[in-house]
Formats: sequence, C-alpha cells, structure tokens
Amino acid sequence: MSADRDFERLIAEGAAAPVDGWDFSWLAGRATEERPPWGYARLVGARMATVDAALDVDTGGGEVLAEVPAPPPLLVAVEAWPPNVAVARRTLRRVGATVVQVSGRPSLPFRDGSFDLVVSRHPVETWWDEIARVLRPGGSYLSQQIGAGTMRELSEAILGPLPPPDTRHPEQAVAAAEAAGLRVVDLRTATLRAVFHDIGAVVYFLRKVIWTVPGFTVERHHEALRRLHDRIRAEGCFVAHAQRFLIEARADSTR
Repeated sequence: MSADRDFERLIAEGAAAPVDGWDFSWLAGRATEERPPWGYARLVGARMATVDAALDVDTGGGEVLAEVPAPPPLLVAVEAWPPNVAVARRTLRRVGATVVQVSGRPSLPFRDGSFDLVVSRHPVETWWDEIARVLRPGGSYLSQQIGAGTMRELSEAILGPLPPPDTRHPEQAVAAAEAAGLRVVDLRTATLRAVFHDIGAVVYFLRKVIWTVPGFTVERHHEALRRLHDRIRAEGCFVAHAQRFLIEARADSTR
C-alpha cells in the first residue's frame, strides 16, 4: 500500500471510531499510556465500601464507578455531556447508581451535606465551593486530575510551539480547596509515558480528549497530521507524556 493510501486509511479509521463514554479500548495495539502508581479505581473502591452516600462528578460513561465492588446504599453520578449520560445510565445499572445530567458550572443539584464521599476522575473543572457544600462534616473529596502541560508534545506536534501552561497545577488545586474551607490531606503527582503507534490512534485520541487540541478536526489539521504520520513511520512511534495528580481534601468534622 502506498504511503498516501496508508495515511488516508488510518485517519479514516480514527475519524470513524465512536468516542462516546470514557473507554479507550479501541486503542488496544495502537497506543499505550502508563497508569498512575496510586491506583485510583482501587482507592475509590475501598472508600466506597466505608460510606453511606457517595457522588461521582464527571462520571463520563461510568466506567470507573461501575467497577466498585461494594457500592454504598446511596450512589449518584453527574455528567454534563449528553452522549455520555446515556452510556453512564446503562453502565451504572449494575451498581445501582442514579445518573443526573447537569449543564455547565452553576451548581450541583443536591442539598448541603448530602454525601460522605465525592470522587472525580479527570474533571473538566473542579467546583470546589460546591464540593465543600455537598460534603457532610468529615467527608472527603478524592480526585485524580489532569496536570499542567499534559500531552504537550502531542499538542505542539499539531499546533506548533505553545506558551507555558498557566492552569491545572497541583498547587493551584490545593489553594482552591483550602479557599473553599477544605483541608488537603494527600497530594501525589506522576508523569506518564504515552506511546502512539499510528496516526489513526492520534486522530481518535484528539477527537476524544478534546482539550489536547481545541477545535480539532481532520480537515483543519490535515497537514500537521501528515507530518506526524511521516514521523511515526520514520521513528516507529510518537511519544508524549501525560501529567496526573491525586488530591484528597476533607471537610471539617465539626462544621
């Protein structure tokens, strides 16, 4: 197969693959990413077994929450993206979770002090004031978040040089949590190697993880994709690095 035909075939595959939910199994054999050392899903599962009421914010398709081995009596998930809401409702039936669709930033639609535990994996934005409000005294927020400059090599391969990131630093999260009246009891960081073996995997990833290249389309970024395809063919793969941090913040037990 010619190089041109191979390129067009691969980007067509990446462009056609469904991106609903937060399942990356389509990338099997095409891309890999290291996992953070703390084991977020395992930590969430252990915490869920010890509480009566828990909330998952930005649940995606419910993939992490669905693996909780011992869900609490009250388990709620919220999600803003409509295609994910339908996926999450199907996925989370097995753990008896209620999925609530929210819209944007305004507020979490729950009473003050509703939950012992709030969790969130890769939230788009952390609503610290709202999290503090819905936590019961002594309750905890446990979250794995995307760190500053994540996948920067991939962003710059498509967009060119970028200024230093000014958001998503762990220190900013700590300051925001404390400003909301929470006490940070754990903070861990990790840099994780991500490897792409073909340009179809890149296209799929950029369609799914939309903040990597805002406004990405195959048509708009066709030439940059071609250059990256040639680089992958020459070097065998393309390597980028994801930044992650784990943060746990606790509400005052006497408030």
